[in-house]
Amino acid sequence: MCGIVGAVADRDIVPILIEGLKRLEYRGYDSAGVAVLNGGSQVSRLRAVGKVAKLSEALATTPTSGHLGIAHTRWATHGVPNERNAHPHISRDGVAIVHNGIIENHEELRAELEKLGYEFSSETDTEVIAHRIHHHLQAGGGLCQAVQRTVAELRGAYSLAVMWGQDPDCIVLARAGCPALIGIGRDENFVASDIAALLPVTRRFVILEEGDVACIRRRSIQVMDAKGQAVERPEYVSEQSAEAAERGEFAHFMLKEIHEQPRAVAQTLSERVAGGRLLSQAFGPAATEVFRRTTSVHIVACGTSYHAGVVARYFIEQICRVPCRVEIASEFRYRDPVVPANSLFVSISQSGETADTLAALRLAKKAGFLSTLAICNVPESSLVRESELVMLTRAGPEIGVASTKAFTTQLAALGMLVIAIGKHHGLATEREQKLVHRLLELPSMLEQTLALDPVIRGLAKEIAPKHHALFLGRGAMFPIAQEGALKLKEISYIHAEAYAAGELKHGPLALVDADMPVIAVAPNNDLLEKVKSNLQEVRARGGMLYVFADPESGIESSEGVKVITMPRHVSYFQSPAVYTLPLQLLAYHAAVLKGTDVDQPRNLAKSVTVE
Repeated sequence: MCGIVGAVADRDIVPILIEGLKRLEYRGYDSAGVAVLNGGSQVSRLRAVGKVAKLSEALATTPTSGHLGIAHTRWATHGVPNERNAHPHISRDGVAIVHNGIIENHEELRAELEKLGYEFSSETDTEVIAHRIHHHLQAGGGLCQAVQRTVAELRGAYSLAVMWGQDPDCIVLARAGCPALIGIGRDENFVASDIAALLPVTRRFVILEEGDVACIRRRSIQVMDAKGQAVERPEYVSEQSAEAAERGEFAHFMLKEIHEQPRAVAQTLSERVAGGRLLSQAFGPAATEVFRRTTSVHIVACGTSYHAGVVARYFIEQICRVPCRVEIASEFRYRDPVVPANSLFVSISQSGETADTLAALRLAKKAGFLSTLAICNVPESSLVRESELVMLTRAGPEIGVASTKAFTTQLAALGMLVIAIGKHHGLATEREQKLVHRLLELPSMLEQTLALDPVIRGLAKEIAPKHHALFLGRGAMFPIAQEGALKLKEISYIHAEAYAAGELKHGPLALVDADMPVIAVAPNNDLLEKVKSNLQEVRARGGMLYVFADPESGIESSEGVKVITMPRHVSYFQSPAVYTLPLQLLAYHAAVLKGTDVDQPRNLAKSVTVE
C-alpha cells in the first residue's frame, strides 16, 4: 500500500527520496509528495496527484534540495486522492509527517485539536497525528518524546516518519502494525517502509519491532521499545540487489516474474532436499518434533496465497491423511475458532506484512495451536519474525501487483510441507523419494511450459474483447481455476469467475452462451473423465471452450473447442504449479491487448498493510 522513504545526510537527499519512491511504486498509490529542510527551519514541500513522475515534474519546475527529508506514496483511505490529502502533512513550526496505516480514533482526536485551535487543511487521519505531535512539543522534551506521547494516544495501525524544522538532523520513526525500517549508511542514515526503497544506498538495515520509536540522526540511531526503554535491535544485511527490482528486457515486471518462475522454484527447493529426502529442519530446528505431534493443520491466508493454501489442503489430506482447514485471514480473525489438540497453524503471505494475516497469526498464538509456521518471501518481515517455524520461498522481489512467482514458490514450499508432515504419518520412504523427485522436476517443467507463450498470445486475442469469463477445474485444479480467474480480473478488468467443474449444473450453466468463454484446466488424472463430461455440458449449450490439456488426455480441438496442449504429461502433485503458468500468461496478454496498467492495476496494492 502506501510507501515511506526518508534520509538524513551531508549530501542532497532529494534524488534518494525520489528514487526510493519509484522503487515503491509497485505497492500501489494515487499521489506522492516530498518534504525537505533546505537550509534554516522552513520545510519545503511538494505534492502531486498521480505517479511519481508527476512529482518529478513538479520538482523540475520548482527545484529543491536538502540534507533532511521524508517522502511518501499514498493509497487513499481517508479523503479522496487530491493534492491537499497527499502526504507529507505539516503542522505548525515545520512539523512534517508521512504515515502508512489507519488511525481508528482520528475523529475524536481531531475534535480535541480543533478545540485547541488547530485548523485542518485535509480530510486525512494523518494530519491529526501531525498536529498532535506539535501539541506535545509545547510541553518540551524534543521531537522523539513528542512522538512517543502521540503514538500512545493512537488506536489503529501505523508507521510514521516525522521531521521538525527546529531539529534539522533528526527523523523520528515509529511503527505499530505496519512495517518500518532503518537503513544504515556511513555518516548518513535512511528510513523506509520497504527494503527495496533503499537498496541503491545501503544493504544494512535495522527492522523496528512492534511499538518501537526510533530517533535517527546522521551519526546515531536510538531505538525505544513500546515501554520507552532504550533497546538494541539487530542489524540485518539484505541479500537483495538493486538490480532485482529492474524490468530488464521485459515490457512489464509481471512478464519478467512469470519468466523467472523456473529459477525461483529451483531456489525454493535448493538445499532443502538431499539424497532424495526432504530435510525437515529446513522449517526450523523444532520442526521435526512439531510435525511428529501434528494431528491437524489450519492454513490462513489472503488472495493468491489463500489459493495456494487450498491446493495444499488436497495433498495434506490425501497424502498425509491429516485433516486440514483453509480459511481467509479476514474471516478467521473475527470469529472464535475451535482449535483441535495438536493443530499446526500455517500462515502464507508474499510480503509477510499483510494486515489480516498478521492479525490472524497473533490471534492463533493465543488460541492454543501446537505451533505456528510462516510461508513467506521476505525474511525480515513481521510474519517471519513472529512465527515459530519458517519456510522462506526465496522468490526474490516481486514487483507486479498480480502475484506470479510468489504463488508457484508457495506451492513448492507447501509441497515440501506435505512431505515433511507425511513422513510422520505413514509416508513410506520410497513414496517420499518419489514426491521429492516430482518437486525437483518442476523447474524444467515450468521452463518447457513457457514455450506456450506464442500460442497463448494468440488465444488472448479471442479473450480480450469479452466482458466475462468462466474458469473450471476439479480437485486440486479448482483453486488453480480460481487463481486463473483472479489474475484475469486483476489486470485485464474482465469479470471472471471460477467454479468446481462439477458445480456447473447447479447454477453457472445459466450463464453459458457464445459470449461467455469457458476456460478449463484438464491434466490427465483420476478426475479427467469427470472433467470431460462437464466440458460436454458447456458445448451442448453453445459455449466456447478453451482447454489446457495434458497431451495424453485424449481431448482434441473441434468446433467450439480449442485445445492448448501442454508440453508434457505431469503428475497430480505437479499439475497445480505447471497449469498455473499458462493462465498467468493468458491474463497478461489479455491485459496488454486491452491497454490496462499491468503492473499497477487500478484500486489494488501489492502489500495490503491495513484492513
